[in-house]
This record gives sequence, C-alpha cells and structure tokens, in this order.
Amino acid sequence: MFNRRKITPRRTWHRVVALLAVLLLPLATLTGLASPAQAAGTLTASFTTQNHGSWWRGSFIIRNSAATPVTGWTLAFDLPAGTTLGGHYHGDATVSGNRVTVKNAYYNATVPANGTTEPWSYWFLATGPVFTPTNCTVNGDKCDGTPDVPPTAPGAPTATSVTARTVSLSWPAGNAGDYPIASYDVISNGVTVATTATLNATVQGLTPATSYTFTIRGKDSRGNVGALSPPLTVRTVDPASDPTPPTAPGNLRSTGKTASSVSLAWNASTDNVAVAAYDVFQGTTLVKTVPTTSTTVTGLSPAIAYVFTVKARDTADNSSPASNTLSVTTDDVAGPGNYYKVGYFIQWGLYGRQYFIKNLDTSGAAAKLDVINYAFENVDPVNLTCQAGVTKGISGNPQDPNEGTGAGDADADYGRPISAAQSVDGVADDGWGKLRGNFNQIKKLKAKHPHLKFVVSLGGWTFSKYFADAAATPASREKFVRSCVDVWIKGNLPVYNGAGGPGTGAGVFDGIDIDWEWPGSEGHAGNHWGPADKDNLTALLAEFRKQLDATGGEHKLLTAFTPADPAKIQAGWDISKIFNSLDFANVQGYDFHGAGSDNSWEPLRAGHQANLRRDAQDPYTFDFSIERAIQTYLDAGVSPRKLTIGFPFYGRGWKEVASGPTGVNGEWQTANGAAAGQFPEEAGTRGYHNLLTSLPNMTIYHDEQSVSTYGYTGNGGQWWSFDDAWSIGKKAEWVRSKGLLGAMVWEMSGDTPNGTLMNALHTGLP
Repeated sequence: MFNRRKITPRRTWHRVVALLAVLLLPLATLTGLASPAQAAGTLTASFTTQNHGSWWRGSFIIRNSAATPVTGWTLAFDLPAGTTLGGHYHGDATVSGNRVTVKNAYYNATVPANGTTEPWSYWFLATGPVFTPTNCTVNGDKCDGTPDVPPTAPGAPTATSVTARTVSLSWPAGNAGDYPIASYDVISNGVTVATTATLNATVQGLTPATSYTFTIRGKDSRGNVGALSPPLTVRTVDPASDPTPPTAPGNLRSTGKTASSVSLAWNASTDNVAVAAYDVFQGTTLVKTVPTTSTTVTGLSPAIAYVFTVKARDTADNSSPASNTLSVTTDDVAGPGNYYKVGYFIQWGLYGRQYFIKNLDTSGAAAKLDVINYAFENVDPVNLTCQAGVTKGISGNPQDPNEGTGAGDADADYGRPISAAQSVDGVADDGWGKLRGNFNQIKKLKAKHPHLKFVVSLGGWTFSKYFADAAATPASREKFVRSCVDVWIKGNLPVYNGAGGPGTGAGVFDGIDIDWEWPGSEGHAGNHWGPADKDNLTALLAEFRKQLDATGGEHKLLTAFTPADPAKIQAGWDISKIFNSLDFANVQGYDFHGAGSDNSWEPLRAGHQANLRRDAQDPYTFDFSIERAIQTYLDAGVSPRKLTIGFPFYGRGWKEVASGPTGVNGEWQTANGAAAGQFPEEAGTRGYHNLLTSLPNMTIYHDEQSVSTYGYTGNGGQWWSFDDAWSIGKKAEWVRSKGLLGAMVWEMSGDTPNGTLMNALHTGLP
C-alpha cells in the first residue's frame, strides 16, 4: 500500500551563479536605510538599490547581532504604487496587494552569530520608481532595529450600564503607535478583567454593592502595551434596593436556522426599574446573554432538536420567570430534498494506482461529490498528537502489531512536486514551493469546484492503534485535538524537505473525520482498546466540536466512520450522544464478508460483501446487512439525516470456488482462499475498473433478494462480490426511501476513468 519512490527536485548551482554574473553590474544609484540599531530581536535588515535604467534591483542583507545563530527569518515590506516586481532570488516571496512577504530559502535559513546572509541575501528585480521600502520588518521587528512605539492611552472610560454583577464600559480610542491597535484590556486592581477588540466591554462576575475602579490600555498587533487611561470608579447595584423581578419574555420564536445555528426573537419584558439583559438557555444550560430581544445561537449540530427558553434580568440581578419553551430542529448539512455524496481519496493513490487529485476532476466525480475524505493521517505514538511531517511506510504485514506505528507520508501530502500532466490545472508544482503534492492539488481542485469540501480523515484500519491513549483523559483529549486543529485546520505543517511551515496548509481542509477502528473492541492487531473507550470517544468528539467551532469563520465539519456491526456499535459508540457533536456519520456498508489479504478472515466460503438485505441463503448465524446496520442507528433515535451509507468501489474475491447446485453460480459455496488481488499485497481485493478489465470472462449476476452483485468465472474459478450500476441504483432508491442523508464511497480510485459508478450514484441520489 505504501510503495513509495521518492523524487527530490534539484536545481543546479551553476545556473544561479551565471545569472548573478549577468545581474551584478556596476552601481548606477545606491541608497540605503539608516544603520540598524539593536531592537527587541537580534535580526535587522539593510536595503540597497542598483538602478539599471529600464529596471532596477533591490537587495536586503539580514544581519544577526547575537552571539548565537538564528535559524529561520521572514522579511516583509510595502511597495509604493506603480512598482512591479519581476523576480525574486534567495527567498520564497508572496505579494498580497502592496505587501511583500519573503521567507528564507532552505540554504540561507541560518544567519550566523554576528554574521549576515551574504553571499545569499534576498534580492528582487523591479520596474517603476526606485524606492526605499516602508513598514519593513524582519521576524516581526523593525528592520532598522529601533524599538516599537506603543499606542497612546485611551480616553477616560464611562459606564453605560451598571447592574449588581456587571459593569458595561465605553471609551475613546487611543492613537496607534508603529502598529495598529488590536485590542484593549480593561484593568481593575492591577488585574485584566476583560479584553475586547472594540471600544466597549462588559465586566462580569462582580460583587453586588461594591466599588470598582477601572482603567483601559491598548495593545497593538505586535503585543506592545500602551499607557493606562484615566480611572473610573463605579459601584455595583445593591439587590436590596430592588426586590421586584422583570416579567417573563413573551412569544419566544425562531426567525431562522441553518445546519449549525438557530436565530431567536422574543417580546420584551418589563421591569419597575430597567431590564438589563436576557439570558438564553439551551435546555438547562445558559448559552448566551444579550441586551436585546433577539440573538443567534451558534455551534449547534445538524438535524438535532434543540429546546430553548429565555429569562430577563434587571439591574439588581433579579431573574424573571422563563419564557415559553421552544423546540427547533436544525437543518441537515445537505438541505431539504438534497443528498450528500462523500468520497474517500487515498493518500497513497499516486503510487501504484497512479490516481491523482486530478482524476477526481477528469472522471467527473468532483462535480458530483460534496465532501472528499483524505485518508489517512496518523496519531503520534509518543506525543499522542496528530502526526505530520514524516514519511515512513507500513510494514505490509497485516498481523504485525506495529505495522502502522509512526507511519505517514508527508512526501505525498505536501512534499512531492506534482508534474504538469498530473496537476489539476496543468501547471506543475514549483519544486521550491512551501505547499506541493496532494495538498496543493486539493486547493486547486477546490478553486475549480467551490462547492467541494475536503476533510482530513484520522486513523483507518492501520492508524487507529493510539486513539484510545489520546482520548484517555481530559488533558490528553485537549492536547490531541489542539494539535490536530493546529496542523490540519490552521495549516501549521511541519517543515519537510523545504516544504511546510506556519500556515502553509491553511485552507486545504474544511474539517476532520474520525476513523477510529474500533473503540471498545478489537481492530487491527496490536491496537489499544478497552471498555473506557466508549465514554472517552464521546468526550473526544465533544472536544473536537468545541475546538473546531473556536477557530471561527465558516462551520468546520466533524464526521466519523462508524461500524455496521451492532456489537461494535454497542461496545464503542454511544449513539445517543455522539451525534450532538457530529455533523454526520458514514456507516460502513461493505466488508461484510471477505477472505482477507492473508486469508485470516473467511477464506473457505464466498459471500456478499455489501448486501442491502440479509441473503436467505447466507449460512452464517450473524446478520451483516446495510438494512440491519442502519436500523440499529434509527432504533436508537438517530435522525436519518445524520447518516450516510458506505458503497464499495472495489470487489472482494475468492479462488477455487465451487459452482454449487444449478443456478447458484458459486454463491456461498466453498473456496480455497483469497483470489489474486490488484496488487500483490492486497490479495482478495480489486478496484471495480481493474476487476472488469482483469477478468473479462467473468459473468456478472444480480441477486434481487439481497440486492447484491457478484461475478463468477465458472466452476472452480474466481468469485467476486462488488457493487455495479445496478446495485448502486437499487441501494440509492432504498436510501431515499429511508430519508437518509446520502452515500459514502470507499474509495474513488476504484471507479472507471469516466466515473461509471459515480455517475450511477449521482443519478440515484441527485
């Protein structure tokens, strides 16, 4: 599966040296910044120009005044209007508007102690007016080394509202220093009691009938703290002065909803003095306090019924009776009458399968899918964090308990340059770029198909070993989730072969998929699991939902791959609770039967791997079917619009299968192990397209009773179970009849180049 051949692009130094020889001409004009002085940091930058008439060159020399080397630098400066940069050398530059940001090249990243970046300092070519850069910083410090000028003191604060336990303040802005004011701190008795980006704040949790003195100070975008404003002393309200509560808010109603929010409004309460605020409750939990008669509650889960009430509070902190109770069910992620289609893209597809992100586009699948799960990323076995930045293959032995320990593929993720022929837009990756490989192609595909979302799938069969450890305690869960959000959502990819770095992966993923196989029960050999997993998984998903919501911006998806086996559901998945965190779950709809690549599963009898209903001829005592799996979730009260069912774009096969009685065609008959697979390490498994082309003499049969497709090469030959357009159409009809959210595909490379199976799924679930 992880058959990797590493290709590292190289650039020859003689080409760079030859270019330098052409451009290092005698100076026509030389200008420079003032000699740098010591700043908060140890790096400074000096600038010079060389004017060559129709074009000119600007150069920065980074200097290190410290007695120790500094590794890693970022230079930033502003261009004047009318200037165009024509080339950048010895640095990775991006231009946004008039702002230029330059990150070091890998060979000049370290600035020696008391040394410079010479002879490999960053320089550029330009046309237009020759200029000295403005707003120049290196690693955030001013290039000339002078100290930052902080903001001035804000104006005197005033109290806009005072209650028994809160004081609302406003104040005139202070003047910015060298950098914009980013926030204001409210200080009381030397302690910061509130922080805000606006010119007002409400201090909460105060003691009634008590005097407090407040001052305000600004902080700029660099963290420089300004002077304090004049003080304001305020006394909170004495509750004894007003024992009368407000009246209950009236006519609580919903004015709108989405898959993750509910908008509410209500009629105003009255009070003998004044209504200070309204408390909004979700069930028995206070979720918002607002001064007006409307609000929007966010951070909700799709297709869940939520109950709301509202209470008013007056300035003496008296609480009113509750409003009427309102129940609102959030929308599902697809919207009324629509169906979600989710497909897995495998990280390693660009090796033996030669299946690239581009193929999602050329097959037509990208236009038909809603979400693509990128499979898989691992859990660091030592730190119990989301692992990234390593390339280490798996052993290939499915019975090796350490097969996936520490494995990963940063090369395929973002280190490997993709050629023009393999690229979504026909443009090859820059071998020096910070984002290459699958991740860069994902961004290109999303730009071409703006409706499409990508989520990173964590775990899978081979990478689930350490989920139980990462989920074991509140501290370990917080740490694990924080690392996953930092790497995969914020995009702070570890540096790998010159790629990666802070923020380089931002915008690649729109959420996270949890593919823990399996909590509370045995999965891959060597996996850690135990009875505590069930509750820990529920808490882990809640932590993911909390931290994903805290990132702000567009709602981040949180999904999970969940089992079809009722015993595994019971052992590890509290389906009465987990859907409060999940947007939806992809229920396994395949692998009900199979021989296994090492014949450790069911090698002696052929059987259906993805049947909709139980086959009446099935000789096994257990019932594995899509119908039973989904009914297990529905019986537990899960909304059908929280569930997709899995469709296999591959087959499972046996060899030396007896034909059985007339008309049976090998169905449930004796076999002698797994048939040869598409790849040597994957016996018993072939992608749908490979299955058809490698076994052209196979006869295909359709089992109407169980809704199963199978193929047979004849007595004593190979027998394969798979989905085709017929079974997909039948199952899609059943999905619609059950009101399910849609379908999930494992995995997209198995389809034909023109998307035969995806087209059938799209037709069945438009």
